[in-house]
Amino acid sequence: MALPVREQFKYWAIATAAFAVVLWFLGDVLLPFVLGGAIAYFLDPVADRLERMGFSRAAATAIITVTSLVIFVILALAVIPTLVQQAVALFDFAPKLFRDLQTFLTENFPSLIVEDSPVRKTLATIGETIQSKGGELLNTALSSAASLLNMAVLFVIVPVVAVYLLLDWDRMVARVDELVPLDHRETVRMLARDVDKVLAGFVRGMGSVCIILGVYYAAALWLVGLQFGLVVGVIAGLLTFIPYVGAIVGGVLAIGLALFQFWGDWWWIAAVWAIFQSGQFIEGNILTPRMVGQSVGLHPVWLLLALSVFGSLFGFVGMLVAVPLAAAIGVLTRFATHQYKTSRLYLGLTGQNDT
Repeated sequence: MALPVREQFKYWAIATAAFAVVLWFLGDVLLPFVLGGAIAYFLDPVADRLERMGFSRAAATAIITVTSLVIFVILALAVIPTLVQQAVALFDFAPKLFRDLQTFLTENFPSLIVEDSPVRKTLATIGETIQSKGGELLNTALSSAASLLNMAVLFVIVPVVAVYLLLDWDRMVARVDELVPLDHRETVRMLARDVDKVLAGFVRGMGSVCIILGVYYAAALWLVGLQFGLVVGVIAGLLTFIPYVGAIVGGVLAIGLALFQFWGDWWWIAAVWAIFQSGQFIEGNILTPRMVGQSVGLHPVWLLLALSVFGSLFGFVGMLVAVPLAAAIGVLTRFATHQYKTSRLYLGLTGQNDT
């Protein structure tokens, strides 16, 4: 005999509360395992495709591990040091950038930026703040990560966890499926497929789009000789998951830097503009339709709300689990809405008589 709905709700509420408490107290401890699980989930389709090509699961995992290690070594030696160097240099360059902007406005719009005007004071304050707080923020982030997360241990545990989870992913999913209550197994499977579809479309799809556009923007800006082009391209790529924000933020930064660097040489300024215009065309017409799909049911505003709420409650680990939890909550909300529209509470006597 199945448990009454009220009893089932009580048990599920207790399980949810227990999960929140564990996440609250063990957030830093769980971080390597959450990261490893996210990496394994992201790479599972690659392993499945290699299996369909005739490789065993162990061989597919080994191929992915070796390839990822080679890519990481290349990035660590060639890209990451330059990226950090450009980020620090950009913070140091900010006061000069705003002084040049003051000079430009003074020469061309003298009535707008007179001595001791609010605009002039604001520009000077912004430049000094970026220089002082930007470098301090970067150093604090690095030192905090090293002290709180123990980066050395993190870089060891995360790959190991990811490899083991990737190797046993299908068996773990089958084991969890066996533990689902029999009365709700088909419903849970349907909801799990919907959640996986949303996550696959958004996390895997948008993650791939962000990486491709970040590499494209960084490489293209570097080829045209734009100062800090690498860090601007990475910022634009990372923000691509929010529609138009990546292109707008990256475009404003890149074109603003190009105006100061290439002033009078309009071909190079137009080239920087063309890079972001072409990036938007590629994203909207090729990458997003093929990798993400027309709709994954995860609105950017809902995503930002989830990131803010879970990040403030559970810290960095909360931000990592915000996307899957937001997807799950969205699927459950749509399922609950459908159930409500077919219930007596919504239909009433009139709706039942019509059917």
